[in-house]
This record gives sequence, C-alpha cells and structure tokens, in this order.
Amino acid sequence: MAQDPAQTDPAQTDPARTDPAQTDNEPPTAAQVIADTQALLDPYPRRHLATLPTPLQPCERLSEALGGPEIWVKRDDCTGLALGGNKVRKLEYLMGQAIAEGASRVGTFGALQSNHARQTAAAANALGLGCELVLTEMVPRDDHDYVDNGNQTLFRILGVPTHRVTDDVSSAAAISAVEEAAAEAGEIVSWIPTGGSSPVGALGYVNAAIELVHQAVEAEVGFHRIVLATSTGGTYAGLLAGMDALGAGTAVTGFDTYEGAARSRAAARTLLDALGPMLGRNPVAEGSVDILDGYCGDGYGIPTREATEAIELFARTEGLLLDPVYSGKAAAGLIDVVRRGLIGDDERVVFLHTGGAPGLFAYSGEFR
Repeated sequence: MAQDPAQTDPAQTDPARTDPAQTDNEPPTAAQVIADTQALLDPYPRRHLATLPTPLQPCERLSEALGGPEIWVKRDDCTGLALGGNKVRKLEYLMGQAIAEGASRVGTFGALQSNHARQTAAAANALGLGCELVLTEMVPRDDHDYVDNGNQTLFRILGVPTHRVTDDVSSAAAISAVEEAAAEAGEIVSWIPTGGSSPVGALGYVNAAIELVHQAVEAEVGFHRIVLATSTGGTYAGLLAGMDALGAGTAVTGFDTYEGAARSRAAARTLLDALGPMLGRNPVAEGSVDILDGYCGDGYGIPTREATEAIELFARTEGLLLDPVYSGKAAAGLIDVVRRGLIGDDERVVFLHTGGAPGLFAYSGEFR
C-alpha cells in the first residue's frame, strides 16, 4: 500500500527526533533533520570527486507509456568523473580512507567491463594516486566489442595497469605481484572491494539519501519508493540506512543483477549491521530490506531481452541511456512490477540511474 508522499519530508515522519533548543510543541524542521543527519558523516574522511547534487527529474513520457505510478529519475549517471556513475559517491569516502591511512596506490577488482574499475582509475588519477585493476574474465564472451571496447577503451585512455585473471588462483597471484612491487617501491596499497561495497563506501549513498530528501523537500514532492539495481549491496545499503536515519519513510526496492537476491540481501544485511553503529544508530530492521529476484537472467553481465527492451523504452521516451548489466535490468524490473500492479498507480517512484552507459559499446550487437 502506498504511503502518503509527504512522508519523504523527514520532519513529518520522525517525531522522536528532538532538538534541545526546541519545546515539545516544536518538532524539528526538515532542514534541521537533514543537517543533523549530514553531521553523522562528518567524522569520516572524504575527497570530493563527484559533481553534486545530481539532477532529480520527472519522467512524464515514461510514466505515460507505462500507465502506472509517477516515475522520476535520480541521475547518478551524471556524477561527472570519467563519464560518471554511482561508484563515484562511494569512492569519495573510500579514497578519503585510503589517503588517511597513508596509501599512495589503490587496487580494485571487477569484470572486464567493470564500471567500478573505470571510476576507481579515474579517481586515482584525479588524486595523484597509483592504481591497479584486477579484472576477471567472468562473463562468457570473447567478441571484440566486449574484450576491447567499452570500458576497456577507457582503461587504456586512463593509462592504468590491468591484470586479466580467470579465477581465484590467478587473482591471488596478481594481488601478490602488485603488493610485491609496491613494497619494493616503499608504497602502501589500499585494496578497494568489488563495487566499492564496504561500510565506508556505503557512506556515499547515505549522503545520496540526504541529497535526495533535500531535493524532494525543495521541490515540495514526496516519494513512496526508490528502485535501483543491486549487486554487491553498497548502494542499496547506503540508501536504506540514509533514509532510515532521516526518518523519511521511503521504501527502497532493489532488483538483483548479480548472483541472486538471497546473496544480495545477505550482502546488504552485513553492510547495514555495520552502518548502524557508524551512524550512531541501531541497524535498519530486517523487514526493511526489499531485494527482488528474477531480473538477472542467465547471469551477471549477460543481457536479457527484457533489459534490452527497457533500455530502448527509456531512450525513446526520455532520452536516457541505461546499460545492459545493471540499470537496464533494474529498469526491466521496474517495468515488470508496475505492469503486475506490485507498485500502485498512486505511488511516486524514484528510479536511481546508476550509470554504466560506456558498457553499451561493449554490447552493441544487442541493438542491431
């Protein structure tokens, strides 16, 4: 059942919040709640890398085409670093942590077309750090576009070393080689997990939740639900923890695009349990985690017919370019739950666009 859209305003949804300067008859304003929640992030080192705030815009033609809820899009494809994407928000805190710990080089992991690896390489360049990418051949494709185009082209332009591996053994060997070279040079390497999905990385999406609620209050609109692609869980957990800290009353629904919803839920739960104490709160309640299965298709990085159709629909109604790995599958999930009536016609929904458009050039055959 849809909630009252006004519940996006944290000042109207968390009466337990108090301010010593206020009387019992004067609840905190939305601005005060937002400022108080923002202050929870102050202890954590951050390097500003993203172009923020990202746009929040209505999708009138898409909403009309689907004939269901009112759909808006939060444009985290516009974060600005090396063609943008959601990982830039995480990297602001992950790079802040790495530099605070004395690292002069970072390393990370991903598939051959990893958007996270692209943004990590760009962030390292922008901050004057070395960077090493350990990229696994985990998607069963060997065509030219996938192996050499898309993000692979951008890795070469960015000028970062890439180590192609096939399994855990070759990955461990690559990590050891990087560590040995760094030790010989007297450098410290900070290893960033896949997708930037650590509790520190998830703080980037606590911050995004604050930004989104601030935009909603300024625009005088309320949102019942945020929907997004979910894989390693950092973006999802950060958003849910942020909305909980704000008392915004907005549901967060993820569509698994990785290794099944059970694994995504477990990853999100682990991050949420860590984020609670980091924010001085109890962890988000178990029942708030809402990650749906059935949208990944035959596996990570393998396009689905539904995702291809969703990419074309978003492009032809709103001029928005999604990718076949994450945002396209999440869009397919949104379309499916709208058509099945699982999201009510009276809801106002935010689709989080996590970026990834460079991946389209690695999958060009899907659109011939």
